Amino acid sequence: MPNLALFDLDHTLIPIDSDYEWGQFLTRIGAVDAEEFSRRNADFYAQYQAGTLDPVEYLEFALGTLAAFDKAQLGQWHQQFMREVIEPALLPAAYELLKRHQENNDLIAIITATNRFVTAPIADALGVVHLLAAEPEVDANGQLTGKLIGVPSSGAGKITHLKQWLDAQGKTLSDFERIYFYSDSQNDIPLLSLVSHPVATNPNALLQAHADQHGWQTLHLFKSND
Repeated sequence: MPNLALFDLDHTLIPIDSDYEWGQFLTRIGAVDAEEFSRRNADFYAQYQAGTLDPVEYLEFALGTLAAFDKAQLGQWHQQFMREVIEPALLPAAYELLKRHQENNDLIAIITATNRFVTAPIADALGVVHLLAAEPEVDANGQLTGKLIGVPSSGAGKITHLKQWLDAQGKTLSDFERIYFYSDSQNDIPLLSLVSHPVATNPNALLQAHADQHGWQTLHLFKSND
């Protein structure tokens, strides 16, 4: 039987939060009101770290911001974002971890609470084909509408997205001998608790405590979680 290897993205495969950094990038280039956007972005990030974030409220904010701009402009900005912010954060340790699963012929997917617009180019850069992410709605012209399709891909919502993805491929969780999930955050405890091989990766304090209590493997890919 094959294995399934699932990876959170932010602070797991990369040592930054791509969603938060995208907001900071928009502020730096003057695309949004610096004071108001930075305040809201920081508030949402603090809520995420504390495990109190309302994912629908945040995604409506994030996707609503994207919808204010033409898709061509967004594409140009994202290329700049990749060069300036993401590429320096793509570190050898993450590639090496992914390579071990690739060489084992495991089915690999990134499953992230961050929306697909932000994360799809990052998954491509990491060499991961399958991405499960918050899905933004687009209109007939490919323009983002600011709305979310389906449920958020955070917390227990990651389980929903995972099962829907597997079902689309004619598979179930029972088709895999081992299921790994690598994550840094206590927000992912629902999915970590479901898989056969949970790995607390660069864990924050809350997840580290939970992992210690339950005897989960701990992995530190980076020097810090900052």
